[in-house]
Amino acid sequence: MPRGRRLDLYAAGAAVLLVTTAVLVGRHIQGTSRTLFVNWPPLMASWEPHLGPGTPMAVLVAIATVAYGPGLAARLPWRALVPLTWGTAMAWIYSLALIDGWHRGIAVRLTTRQEYLQVIDRFQDIPAALRGFTGHILLGSPGHWPAHVAGHPPAAPLTFVLLDRVGLGGGGWAGVWCVTVGATACAAVLITVRALADEDLARRTAPFLVLAPAAVWMGTSADAYFAAVAAWAVALLALAVTGRSLWWAGASGLLFGLTCYLSYGLTLVALIAAAVLVLGRHGVRGRPALLVPLLAGLAVVPTAFTLAGFNWWEAYQLLVTRYYQGAGGVRPYGYWVWANLACTVLITGLATAAGLRRTGAVLVRRRGDAPARTAETRLALLVSAALLALLVADLSGMSKAETERIWLPFALWLLPACAFLTRPQAPGSARAGETPVRAWLTAQALLPLLLNHLLLTGW
Repeated sequence: MPRGRRLDLYAAGAAVLLVTTAVLVGRHIQGTSRTLFVNWPPLMASWEPHLGPGTPMAVLVAIATVAYGPGLAARLPWRALVPLTWGTAMAWIYSLALIDGWHRGIAVRLTTRQEYLQVIDRFQDIPAALRGFTGHILLGSPGHWPAHVAGHPPAAPLTFVLLDRVGLGGGGWAGVWCVTVGATACAAVLITVRALADEDLARRTAPFLVLAPAAVWMGTSADAYFAAVAAWAVALLALAVTGRSLWWAGASGLLFGLTCYLSYGLTLVALIAAAVLVLGRHGVRGRPALLVPLLAGLAVVPTAFTLAGFNWWEAYQLLVTRYYQGAGGVRPYGYWVWANLACTVLITGLATAAGLRRTGAVLVRRRGDAPARTAETRLALLVSAALLALLVADLSGMSKAETERIWLPFALWLLPACAFLTRPQAPGSARAGETPVRAWLTAQALLPLLLNHLLLTGW
């Protein structure tokens, strides 16, 4: 076995060891002090082996993607590959969710007592609700918001309020919205990799984006929707800095502004955006005119919410207090600061662990074909920026548990590291290196199938 593949297996083995340790230590802590507030640490889940109507479809999507995904990704025209990646990812997410059935898997996920749909009636007067939003964040305040509403800026609940206003009310439509929009994040990542690195690396990434274990929590979680908005903000910025159009810069700024008003923690997406600015072939220094539409777009959503009476910074400070009023003040930092990383393994898979090892190798490599090395280095830097954002979120202590859904917007940007797991052995060879790719894809597919059939996840 080549040394590189042996090291890949060591990286995957280390990831397995991390998850196993998190499970065993977590079960001990939860069994003795019950301070983790999760039933199956490190995940918010319960042990409940089961089958469901989504089982056959999930197995079929997995087999088809493993068997045909690498070949199709190499041969299809680009304009066909992007929507196919989105559609197949969406089928994967829906099929995994339907293992729990339509009702339990999709329709009621966003209607539970801590979720966004609980507050629809309190937004009858939207301007008044926004003006008084911060007055209901703290526990003990009159009519305090449910946990997820209090934990996010008002663009998050307002999304579901607006869906209700246009006739798409209820948990079913909310779930469909999150899955359908969330799956587009795969297309956004694909477009970004092509713009900043090259098309070959993007094509090699596509099957891994489709079979991402994160799909378990993208159906149905509002964080999937947040991940898609953030991913498209990055993708449009990548198109802007690589010379497509200044209009992309304005659209990117608009989505970055919305991202910050969907989740406080997603301000860390700025680290990925900074990497995009550095990696752009022209960059802001070469095209300073990009800054005008970018900053103008970025100002739109914050200005609108501020004029409506919502103070983002005040709300965030109150959220920190609320967080420590609840489980955040009890959950031990000493466990979650590394167990969160075990959750990351479970949402990105063993292939990504091996891919991250290769990412590091790319960054230290000094030899090889210059164009290919440059493209791979660009991709490695993009992945590293996402990893940095995730680590900052981890060290902040504001993400103790439940990171299997909270970190979806960062985790999706780690998956392109899987493109490094194979390199074509000859120019134009579509099948070169497909055997190890299929092995890694099989590992990626088996993980979410096992998780969703053995556990009842919280999202």
